[in-house]
Amino acid sequence: MYGVIRNLLFRMPPEAAHHWALRGLDMASSVGMLKAFYPAPERLPVRVMGLDFPNPLGLAAGLDKNADHVDALGQLGFGFIEVGTVTPRPQPGNPKPRLFRLPEHQAIINRMGFNNEGLEHLLARVDRCRYQGILGINVGKNKVTPNEESEADYRRGIAAVYDRADYITVNVSSPNTPGLRDLQFGDQLESLLLAIKDEQGKCEQQHGRYVPIAVKIAPDMDAEGIRFVANALRNTGIDGVIATNTTIDRQAVQGHPLADEAGGLSGAPVREPSLRVIEGLAAELGGALPIIGVGGITDGASAVEKIRAGASLVQVYTGFIYRGPALIREAVEAIRDAGLLNTGEQK
Repeated sequence: MYGVIRNLLFRMPPEAAHHWALRGLDMASSVGMLKAFYPAPERLPVRVMGLDFPNPLGLAAGLDKNADHVDALGQLGFGFIEVGTVTPRPQPGNPKPRLFRLPEHQAIINRMGFNNEGLEHLLARVDRCRYQGILGINVGKNKVTPNEESEADYRRGIAAVYDRADYITVNVSSPNTPGLRDLQFGDQLESLLLAIKDEQGKCEQQHGRYVPIAVKIAPDMDAEGIRFVANALRNTGIDGVIATNTTIDRQAVQGHPLADEAGGLSGAPVREPSLRVIEGLAAELGGALPIIGVGGITDGASAVEKIRAGASLVQVYTGFIYRGPALIREAVEAIRDAGLLNTGEQK
């Protein structure tokens, strides 16, 4: 069934298809069609960052930037849903066109630029949700905020979403906000992580609950970069790391007519770069904090290899666009069959 729907959607421009696909999910959800056609996989519980996930397969940030469709997405069987990236103030993102499909590679290039309706809109949407599962909220900085002032944007985002989120993700790795990835390195990273932990501590005192915070990093770093990031995460007490965001490398899609489009490449071509970073982080961290693996999961086998490499949870986005809801059950069942998880706290 999804194959027919996808063929129709792929006749539209990618951003229009994205909009209508989510509207369609909302309509199907409202009449009970999603649960009928796509029953949730059997439970495969895992405890990570102090949270109990019904299964280890989640939806990555970016698909539902404004938390407009959480209830419908929550009926598809994801173990958790991450919304955002949300910035303190609304921003339109980059000029269109800014989203491109590469079907031959099961890939997407996007240069959306953190287009979102801002914190106020997202919080209002979350407050209206009936979804009872684990919800992550991904926060970023506004494009007009200089890097040297980015700490204030991240503090504002964390403080605003703290009492609505089960966990918070800090995005320092999108290639579509100028200079953002510079925050992953050097003194800027250490300073930002310390500020994040400080804000987390203040929010914990205010709300009387501890909300874990993960940092999302890029796949485009060498072994030295991975070692530096791992040490910074461990030394500052960050609760988790999401590896990885999209890549700016085009080697895997060389020769494609769209290969030179600016933006982040996601989907199957990121499978190996993401895996390399996960393996490097796992070796450097030694279980000090959990890894959430994302990038290039298009089938059960690619989900399993991320768990095998050291991830405790995995997320999908582009693979979900190409494969549809069937990917959720396939990935969860493959992880179960591999016998790689236990029900204790995962590192």
